[in-house]
Amino acid sequence: MTCTYSTMTAATKPKKFLNDPSQAVDEFIAGQLLQFPNHLRKLSNHHVLLHSSFVTTAAHPNKQTVSLLSGGGSGHEPSHAGYIGSNLLSGAILGGIFASPPVSSILAAIRAVTLPSSQGGKGCLLIVKNYTGDRLNFGMACEMANAEGRAVKMVVVADDCAIERKKGITGARGVAGTVLVHKVVGGAAGRGMRLEEVAEVGEVVARSVSSLGVALDTVTIPGAERVNNRLAGEGMMEVGLGIHGEAGMKQCPLMSCDDIAKEMLTTIQKYGKEVDGEIKPLYGSGDELLVLVNNLGGTSNFEMSLLARSLVTQLESDGCKATRVLVGSYMTSFDMQGASVSILPLKGEVTSKEIVSLIDADTDAPAWAKVDVWCDVSQRPSKSEVPEVVVESSACNDSGSASLPPVLVEHFSTVATTIISQCCTALIEAEPTLTKYDTIVGDGDCGITMARGAKEISQRLESKTLRIDHPSLLFSDLADAVSASMGGTSGILLELMFRKASTTLLQTAGEGISAKELAMAFRAGAEAVSFYGGAQEGSRTMLDALFPASAALVGDGSVVDIKCAAEAARKGAEATAAMDHAEAGRSNYLSKEVLMGTPDPGAVAVAVVLEAVSKVIA
Repeated sequence: MTCTYSTMTAATKPKKFLNDPSQAVDEFIAGQLLQFPNHLRKLSNHHVLLHSSFVTTAAHPNKQTVSLLSGGGSGHEPSHAGYIGSNLLSGAILGGIFASPPVSSILAAIRAVTLPSSQGGKGCLLIVKNYTGDRLNFGMACEMANAEGRAVKMVVVADDCAIERKKGITGARGVAGTVLVHKVVGGAAGRGMRLEEVAEVGEVVARSVSSLGVALDTVTIPGAERVNNRLAGEGMMEVGLGIHGEAGMKQCPLMSCDDIAKEMLTTIQKYGKEVDGEIKPLYGSGDELLVLVNNLGGTSNFEMSLLARSLVTQLESDGCKATRVLVGSYMTSFDMQGASVSILPLKGEVTSKEIVSLIDADTDAPAWAKVDVWCDVSQRPSKSEVPEVVVESSACNDSGSASLPPVLVEHFSTVATTIISQCCTALIEAEPTLTKYDTIVGDGDCGITMARGAKEISQRLESKTLRIDHPSLLFSDLADAVSASMGGTSGILLELMFRKASTTLLQTAGEGISAKELAMAFRAGAEAVSFYGGAQEGSRTMLDALFPASAALVGDGSVVDIKCAAEAARKGAEATAAMDHAEAGRSNYLSKEVLMGTPDPGAVAVAVVLEAVSKVIA
């Protein structure tokens, strides 16, 4: 692909959650202290956060373990304060936005966590990303602390593969692989290793990990006057840009997720690793890998999981085994819509130094989630699916008809057949009217949807696939027919109604299912429509016909009155024409002027069905 860069054009002022940009770092620190009142402490007079153990324990922690400090410019959160915790950092020094912290703050942090050797101090290790300002400022503070009798060493991380090896003396940038160095030296210090040993394992990981970032849109820092629109070109992305928005290797047309992953891995492999003066691929078939997929700040969690899948799938198709896959925000760049991948082969020095166990060590640092490790088995356990429990449509009758409540309604199957036939005919004939109403107060498909469901039920009745000998089974089959044919909101609501009626009848106690139990099942179905759909009577929906009908149907409990139920349904449906607002469905979007005078088509459909029922039973 050719290297291209889009020109800057006029852009709008960025939108940020921000007060005074000059106070942003102070306010960020204040926010951290509110979130972690027991975990963190601020060092007076400096933008430094420390673990609370440096003020809450009787004995200075540095008498027991090596202290660890990292830091840099603000804007990469959760790096670095998010990694303060047991078996991780002792503290973090925060610079200004994308600016190295001053020597004075770094030295103050070292003094706070590191006792002089003469007082039993175990020393301090500084973990620094390879940027000139950071190297110089941390390096100066390191030497000044050593001059005070405090044992301090520094590890520099340069894991970015986007910078050519021979491109000046600056070298590769330190990016998200730094977090893995944090984790390993933290585990080493937690085990009581000496400063030299802690520094050594840090150096091993620093020279073993490689990273590369990509972005669909670059970063705009808080306080900027204009949005950074370097990637404003339509369909453009950038490969290899830095965590401060520095230009990368190239801009190119947006690729698919799989192709982006391929580009990232190819670049990392081409960059390789220097071994005895030779450049060799970072990893090969059979290697066990740790893969850290890092959100650069503005990428959705959904997309991050897609990218992780693409990366790991390609690595494993090359014969590697990604036993540790970490996905999330580890080292960001404010709102950059991008991601990076860091790959650490778990072989050679990494395994001989038992570094893997240091990565897996527990910590209470808030930004580090415990790694879910794929152990020594041939297949990743999560690849094995939980088998679906398949239930046949006739499952409710699996134990035999004796388990069903007896039907006390005379000639139920004959009457039910006639009712279903008449209701389907009535709904099909009402389609033009329902469509007319829904064209005014909805999206115009109510009549067609109802007719489609009626035709499906009618076809199943004719083919004798409806179990009409028992009402519970019949309602279950009606639900299946509706599910297979109607779709939309009205379809799922009617399916819910039928299924609730079916299960209600299954639970019938006493002698069996009479007309009263059928009426109660109807009522339960209407209530299910309300519960799951969220609407009530008066919401200008089918419930304005269902609820009055169910109340009239049940009556005082002594007589089931179908005729009264049909009349109540029609009255309720007609009443919706006078409702000047709707609380559910697409009618909710419409004005009073549009709604007034037209009844809700769902309520009208209910009235049509109940009137057809009443003609059969009357």
